[in-house]
Amino acid sequence: MTARRVAGIDCGTNSIRLLIADIDDDGRLHDVVRRMEVVRLGEGVDRTGRLADAAIERTRAALADYTAQIREHGAEAIRMVATSASRDAANAADFTAMVEAVLGQAPEVITGDEEARLSFTGAVATLPAHDGQRLLIDIGGGSTEFVRGTGGDVIAAISVDVGCVRMTERHLRSDPPGPAEMDAATADITGIADRALAVADPGREATELVAVAGTATTVAAISLALPAYDPDAIDGTRLTYEQVAKVTADLAAADHAARLAIPVMHPGRADVIVGGALVLRTIMERSGIGEVLISEHDILDGIALSA
Repeated sequence: MTARRVAGIDCGTNSIRLLIADIDDDGRLHDVVRRMEVVRLGEGVDRTGRLADAAIERTRAALADYTAQIREHGAEAIRMVATSASRDAANAADFTAMVEAVLGQAPEVITGDEEARLSFTGAVATLPAHDGQRLLIDIGGGSTEFVRGTGGDVIAAISVDVGCVRMTERHLRSDPPGPAEMDAATADITGIADRALAVADPGREATELVAVAGTATTVAAISLALPAYDPDAIDGTRLTYEQVAKVTADLAAADHAARLAIPVMHPGRADVIVGGALVLRTIMERSGIGEVLISEHDILDGIALSA
């Protein structure tokens, strides 16, 4: 086997992630390094329209660490993709200049459509075969991608401005959030989800729902009552709507300290997980698909494959 070593970096609204991997002759990824840091690049963007200086600095520190690892492991090609927060910000040029100074190349600030397609490519590469069409949802901090496809081919895709950070900052300001806040967030998500589904799956042709990224994997880990976060145990888990609804209700009833004490909870996710879980629950409800397949593979894998 001849392998080509590549590096992919996914910089989203809530986290920045690194994958250094070898691509074999069959186009499969073999992980060398996989990391995630919560930097909250999009903190306050929904309100101010700008990236905060402190958020850019947090991202710079994580990126410097990633750059050192990429060099240490000798990746032949690097692709860094920046998504929702850096698309929306008025001072995106400041972020781009920082990345060029640290990484030595500019990030690709991709469209929501490209983000959706990379998510689908990365996720389906490791999923078991499915006879029908799949609807993939990638719940991020500032946006959620809806992608319908079959095999490795995308049929329809759309990215919408609903995510765990955006919904938390917009609606869920109490700890724990009150009923009126939850109702307002649910109404907001429902309207956006309905519009997205009208584009991504207007005929409700998808027979399997797949969810990727940190919100979905954390909800799965909580539902499985894992003693620690275990990607191998989470990957391929199937959750019913009732299971997702229960986790969402339990998280919404807990305060920040109680959510932080959950063994599988990343410290940087405890304050936004209610918003994310609410997005997942609402999409399941509106799609009419009663079960969701959780994948640990997502846009990061798609970025590395395309590097």
